Amino acid sequence: MKRSDRVLSFEICVDSVESAIAAQDGGADRVELCDNLFEGGTTPSFGSIAMAREMLSIKLHVIIRPRGGDFLYTDAEFEIMKRDIEATKRLGVDGVVIGLLNADGNIDAERTRELVSLARPMSVTFHRAFDVCLDPFEALETLIDLGIDRVLTSGQKPTATEGAEMIGKLVKQADDRIIIMACGSLDDANIADVISATGVKELHFTAFETIESAMQYRNDAVAMGSDNAGSEYIRNVTSAEKVKRIIKAAQ
Repeated sequence: MKRSDRVLSFEICVDSVESAIAAQDGGADRVELCDNLFEGGTTPSFGSIAMAREMLSIKLHVIIRPRGGDFLYTDAEFEIMKRDIEATKRLGVDGVVIGLLNADGNIDAERTRELVSLARPMSVTFHRAFDVCLDPFEALETLIDLGIDRVLTSGQKPTATEGAEMIGKLVKQADDRIIIMACGSLDDANIADVISATGVKELHFTAFETIESAMQYRNDAVAMGSDNAGSEYIRNVTSAEKVKRIIKAAQ
């Protein structure tokens, strides 16, 4: 069966085991497990990956990204990525999510090829480093040549709605040689329009709701991760009901 003949597939981006389970309960086909989503996602802890694998029956993909910021990595950072891929493979993860660029904005083909080889037989997704590459059409051909399974993209725009024209062009160029997975502020209000405009079959989104901490004692004078101390007592957790609602809107 050609990829273009398949039904829609939904990947939920999560940053905790709790959220991964909620995504599964909401009907997700797959989760991408990350840490530090404030910086676009970095590699989660070994313990989080192991627990997610134990708790999930759906597919589990893990981002391999040693830090936030750009996608031009040092030799030490590249070695970290290789070791993290080896660890995910030992844990039985279904796929890894990578993205490496050269200083000139082109795909780092040499290092990407090495990571793809190391990752097999796991699936390999190239993440939104693609959205800041120099030439997306040339980059897509490079990724196809490297054997990448899918590309995550918002069409080089902040949202999938804004990047829909580019995403549609990439889908046509891909011609079933690689999966184009759309992302970028997808929700129940716009996901059907993005699907219609682009022809994508795979969608990637978050489905968070903000919950209050159960802490009774609170020290509002100290902030750990932001300038707002009050933010230490709220967190985002995936909502199974929100996942269901977005998937229903897409279908």
